[in-house]
Amino acid sequence: MKIENKREKFIRLAENRTNKVLKEIDLIGNLANRSNYEYTLEDTEKIIRALKKSVTDLENKFSNKSRREFKL
Repeated sequence: MKIENKREKFIRLAENRTNKVLKEIDLIGNLANRSNYEYTLEDTEKIIRALKKSVTDLENKFSNKSRREFKL
């Protein structure tokens, strides 16, 4: 059995986790069907805002930017 190196492990986990998230986002998109669900514009804005914030946090982690910064 071959031992997985760090790059191989990253690729395996990144593909699996990204595919899971994309599937879940598709499922959230299914909620847009007004014949099955009732929602407000505020509801959808909250969902989209939460997803965008999560993506921004992810981008910051990969770019090594700190999430919080204080300046005087």
